[in-house]
Amino acid sequence: MELPGAGVNSNEYESVSSKQEMSEEFEANTMDSLVDMPFATIDIKDDSEITDVPKVNLERSKENQCNNKEQTKKRKKKRKDYQPNYFLSIPITNKEITKGIKILQNAIIQHDEQLARAMSSDGSFHITLLVMQLLNEDEVNTGVDALLELKPFVEEILQGKPLTLPFEGVDTFGNQVGFVKLAEGDHVNSLLEIADAAKRTFQEKGILAGESRTFKPHLTFMKLSKSPWLRKKGVKKIDPKLYEKFISHRFGEEVVHCIDLCSMLKKKQSNGYYHCESSIVIGDKNGGEPDDAELVRLSKRLVENAVLKAVQQYLEETQNKNKPGDGSSVKTEEADRNGTDRDNNRK
Repeated sequence: MELPGAGVNSNEYESVSSKQEMSEEFEANTMDSLVDMPFATIDIKDDSEITDVPKVNLERSKENQCNNKEQTKKRKKKRKDYQPNYFLSIPITNKEITKGIKILQNAIIQHDEQLARAMSSDGSFHITLLVMQLLNEDEVNTGVDALLELKPFVEEILQGKPLTLPFEGVDTFGNQVGFVKLAEGDHVNSLLEIADAAKRTFQEKGILAGESRTFKPHLTFMKLSKSPWLRKKGVKKIDPKLYEKFISHRFGEEVVHCIDLCSMLKKKQSNGYYHCESSIVIGDKNGGEPDDAELVRLSKRLVENAVLKAVQQYLEETQNKNKPGDGSSVKTEEADRNGTDRDNNRK
């Protein structure tokens, strides 16, 4: 009796065995990728529950795999094209903090004047809560709506208490970005909750928002990437010796009074702060200035939206008049107007 595999040389046998292992590995990887999909669990569960129609299950499984691959490709392409151009900002307005940062920056520049090019400019100090991509005016309007929807979530998190952020010490990200640290405390948890609520609110609106890395609130004061010229000059890292005197320095406290939706690319304001599309007020601040500013921004936005809707309505009416078959209705309206004019003339 001929044994299984008889007549097959060792090389052919190894080839068949290798193909079998690759097939099993591919199948395992495919299942792993399916599990990562949001709707994969349902498909897999349905297939495992129905046992009397294996052929249908097989066809459905193949169809699901094709759909999953298409979804993965679209998701990867979308993320590949993702370039944030807007962000949610908490502006730093406490003069004690800004003065301390200027002293820090000047101390570093005294050691190396070249680094002046890497410093964050006056008026632009802030904490970034969330970055996003808004490609046109409609998406900006959607972002404004999302920001307004975020306010009740923030109020629920804070429960009427002020959000005070104490800044103490200096650190870097990979010796490339210098920042003033946020001191530890309950305020960090509140800030993280607000950031999570913001990400969820904007993503539910269909906006590409957030980053893959973990959110770490910080106050940037210098960034080497601001001046690629520095690398050509041999400055590739921020030397820790430049800020060692400020390692434990207490810069002050910022009471958060608003969250702004800002553009990374549009021209900055005269005070050095970013172009702001809209804001929500958090708590109260003496003088009521943020409330006045918010009213101005909302009024501007309402006027812009009204004008845009009026233009769209005019275009739609014009297009409808030019459509075939609409001439009779237009003539009827003109006849009604002429008849009314004649009646008025008789009076």
